[in-house]
Amino acid sequence: MFRAAAFTWLVRAPSKRARSDKEFGASVRASFISSYRTYGARRVWHDLLAEGLSCGLHRIERLMRVHGLRARPRRRGLPKDDGLRSVIAEAPNQRWIADFTYIWTAEGWLYVAVVIDLFSRRVVGWSMSDTMTAQLVTDALMMAIWRRGKPNALLHYSDQGSQYTSEQFQRLMADNGVTCSMSRSSNVWDNAAMESFFSSMKTERIGRKTYRTRNHAKADVFDYIERFYNPTRRHSTLGYLSPMDFERQEHVA
Repeated sequence: MFRAAAFTWLVRAPSKRARSDKEFGASVRASFISSYRTYGARRVWHDLLAEGLSCGLHRIERLMRVHGLRARPRRRGLPKDDGLRSVIAEAPNQRWIADFTYIWTAEGWLYVAVVIDLFSRRVVGWSMSDTMTAQLVTDALMMAIWRRGKPNALLHYSDQGSQYTSEQFQRLMADNGVTCSMSRSSNVWDNAAMESFFSSMKTERIGRKTYRTRNHAKADVFDYIERFYNPTRRHSTLGYLSPMDFERQEHVA
């Protein structure tokens, strides 16, 4: 009798819960992989909800532990910008923020300038160069204006670096009716949303790579911004929507 019971236990079909966990586990893993292994349980959960799958956050947390799926932690000590959008940007093209960062390659530094619309956290302009010049930031702003159209009553926010105070950059703003606002020197708290973006880009993509050439780095930055961050990456400050989805929801052209 014991042998018969053991055999029955071995051949018994998996339970409904086990089958469901297997199906959900596959969806959890697919979401995690599509985020370049950067999503934690809450963002994965929102991915599954968007697919029409009904489940609880705790279940996603359990399945991620079971499958050994752990997002790379963000760097500590960076300023938080929760709620900033609702305070100073209630519509698109009211508040843009700008800054640049640098990426090391085997050929030397690559500088990346970015312009973000605070309303949706969407990167509306960017440029890359091997030199840290006024042209770098000017090109990023030109892309933003080309993409969004000539702005009306726009405040452009940056630090007081020589690139942003240059005659070339200031003339571009004046010609397009953009109002200049600049932070106190070396105060990252004045531009927390931009610091958050650069932290995400470096944690989720750049920090994992070794670039042999600047072109290799450029291609990866382009991929991160245009194929992941803008259309896909979920933001807690946007109700876990991506910048492009948030704009579509708010009927932004």
